[in-house]
Amino acid sequence: MTRFRYLSFLTDYGLEDGFVAACHGVGARIAPHATIIDVTHLIPPGDIRRGAIVLAQTVPYLPPAVHVAVVDPGVGTARRGVAVAAGDSVFIGPDNGLLSWAVTAAGGAARAFSLTNSKLWLSQVAATFHGRDIFMPVAAHLAADAELAAAGEEIDVGDLVTLSAPGRLVRDGTAEGEVLTVDRFGNVQLTITGADAAEIGVKAGGTVLVHCGRRQLMLPYREMFGAVASGELVAYPDSAGLVSIAVNGGNAAQRLGLPPGALVSIAAIPQTINP
Repeated sequence: MTRFRYLSFLTDYGLEDGFVAACHGVGARIAPHATIIDVTHLIPPGDIRRGAIVLAQTVPYLPPAVHVAVVDPGVGTARRGVAVAAGDSVFIGPDNGLLSWAVTAAGGAARAFSLTNSKLWLSQVAATFHGRDIFMPVAAHLAADAELAAAGEEIDVGDLVTLSAPGRLVRDGTAEGEVLTVDRFGNVQLTITGADAAEIGVKAGGTVLVHCGRRQLMLPYREMFGAVASGELVAYPDSAGLVSIAVNGGNAAQRLGLPPGALVSIAAIPQTINP
């Protein structure tokens, strides 16, 4: 019985080599019916947090699938591979926190299995390429006709490695958070939500006071980049529902020196202050 029509695939493998194609080929040989949706293969090498963010923000828009994610600096070590059932999907990858935020976004882990059943792996396993030799074969077998329990030994979902939830706090008319991620355009996404901004009185069409390090900025708070002139900074609620800072046609992260993890707070501009 066909279990899943789709596989999704996220890695830090890049596009210069044949790594992604080899994994596609393995999946196609085992589950030729399944369409593979490439989320991205341009996660910075070894950046588990960035991979977790991209996966978590993408999964809600994907169909039920076996989601394979591989950002695995510990490949070949004692870290385990896992299959985690959450919502209407299954997540497969290293148990290093990479899957944790997406699993939460899908409704939380219902069951989890360590990938100990070597019958679902390729016959030869390279210590440095578990994406090709373990994760994709297991995913393809589950997409085809294997039961989830066939993946291996069941484990307590509470034992799965999870990344700490991104920090944010709303108090005294201020929303405090950090830079969650920076996308390829240099847009700076904060952990502060659009709802947090609304709660402290920041409204589209208004102005927001931004504190980052020793810098204090008064930025227009708009719904789109084009609402400000080219080259100007703008704060806005982004497509993930989070407050972000951008430069129309430029790179906000470079201009402001805001890497992931940098502390940022926002507040509404008091009426007595002229923006």
